Parts: sequence; structure tokens; C-alpha cells
Amino acid sequence: MGKGYGYGKVILFNEHFVVYGIPAIASAIDKKTVAIVKKCDGEEFIIHDNREETPGYKKEKLEQQKESIVRIKKAMGIDECIEIWLSGDLRAASGVGASAASCAAIARAIADEFGMKFSDEEINEFAYEGEKAYHGNPSGIDNTCATFGGLVWYEKGKKMELLKMEKPVEIVMGDTGIVANTKKAVEGVRERREKYREKYDKIFEEANKLVYEAREALLSMELERVGELMNKNHELLQEIEVSSPELDFLVNIARKAGAYGAKMTGGGLGGYMVALTPGKELQEKVAKAIEKEGYYALRTRIGI
Repeated sequence: MGKGYGYGKVILFNEHFVVYGIPAIASAIDKKTVAIVKKCDGEEFIIHDNREETPGYKKEKLEQQKESIVRIKKAMGIDECIEIWLSGDLRAASGVGASAASCAAIARAIADEFGMKFSDEEINEFAYEGEKAYHGNPSGIDNTCATFGGLVWYEKGKKMELLKMEKPVEIVMGDTGIVANTKKAVEGVRERREKYREKYDKIFEEANKLVYEAREALLSMELERVGELMNKNHELLQEIEVSSPELDFLVNIARKAGAYGAKMTGGGLGGYMVALTPGKELQEKVAKAIEKEGYYALRTRIGI
């Protein structure tokens, strides 16, 4: 049997703005999806998805998942039937790169089972092909984090840059429990930007300036500054109407509990938020504050 893995991810700065050529920063987290693959008798594939999930996530994404497996197999030149088991400690949910983690894991497991030697760059390409089933025209951030780990600087149309933090830093990700529709969120921004062009141009300009400051702060480990910039980035995302009452509520809970900064992450309109909580003690305090309100809190790290 072949085995493979893919990391989850968190977008730290500029989701949505990245679609319009403004840089974004994302990081892999220390939670993974694990795939096991073996050859089987049949036509295409059999899937056993044993990942923990936000209720309804796997059912809602099932058809996209099937299409992604077909795409990955085709890209890898595999015609035989395969049986796939998915597990790991990354909860299947919106906003944490769950689909990309599974695509990278499946591609690695197929390569292992069939004795195929691929570089991480090639695995990343196969994962990107699988991601098209979920996101139509994905940015490539999620699959790059899933495949390589680490911190990613992404600018549309340019080669991604892998950044290196001095050491991993603790974060908390709070799940609203809402399975979000990224395509709908992206389309909404496009429509509003066309309608209110002047207003949106100013917001986009701020997002562009902010991300360069965030890059410097992350690389020099000025974590209090990183937190301030995360708070500001959340305000900009609120202004383009991709947050939600649930996300705003969790962001406020995290800040009150002492997080250096907190914001929505991913497509928005549900899914996850992220709080910067350096040190196990602060991480636990913020996670418990979120759990006290009845929400799921993921304790993890960035810059792994």
C-alpha cells in the first residue's frame, strides 16, 4: 500500500485581494491529511473518507472530491482502479486547506503505491490539478502549502516564494461551523468592486501596502506588529463584505482573550478565523475562550 500526506494551511494576509494581483501570505500548519492507496479490482476508484469534519462538509464536497481524484489520476497517467483511505489530524472544514491537503496526500500515496518517483514540484502540480475540481481556477496557494510546508509569499502570475520564519509560532483557528462557498464569496467581491470602484481601489491599495509590512514583521519575528496587521487586514476584509457575524464574533473573543491579532481566514462567509497566540499558555487561553462559546478550536502552528 502507498502512503502520502499533505499539510493544512492558513492564509495570514490578503485572501480575496490576491485574486486582483495583490500579494498574499499563507502558511502550512502542523496538521496533516494522510492518504493510503492500494490497487484494486474495478473501474476507477473506491474512497473511504475517515477524516474528522465540520458537520456536512464531506457530503457537500463529495462530487468535487470524486472529480478531483479523476483529475489527479489522469495527470499522473494512472488507469488502474485504486482504493483510497483518508485520515489524519487535519479536520475537514472550510478555510483550512482541507481539499488541497487531501489532493497532495493522494498524489503522494499513488506515487508510492505505483513506485513512481516524482519531485515535490511535480506532486504540487498534481495536487493543483485536483484542486481545480473544488475551486475552478485555484490560486495555487493551498496546494503549495500542502505540498511543501513553510510560509508562502504568493503574487498572481509570479512564481511563489517560500519564506523562512526563525521558528514556528502557535496560533488558534476557530471554526464557525459554516461550510462556506468560496466561489460565491469571490464572485460577490467582483460584483461589488465593479459597482463601487473608487471605494474598492482605496481598500485594495491599503491591502497592498499592508502585506509588505507583514512580510517584514514575520521574517523579523516582530509578532506584536504581525498581530496589529492581522487586525487591520480583517477590517479590510470586512469592508469588502466577505466576513460574517460568526467570524467577527470569534475574532472578538480571541482578541479579548489576549491574542496578538485575529482575523478571518480563507474564503470567508463562514469557515475559519485565525488568532496569533505565541506560546502554549496564550494559545490554550484563547482556544478555551472559543470553546467556551461552543465552537471548535484548532491548536496548531505556522512556519513549520
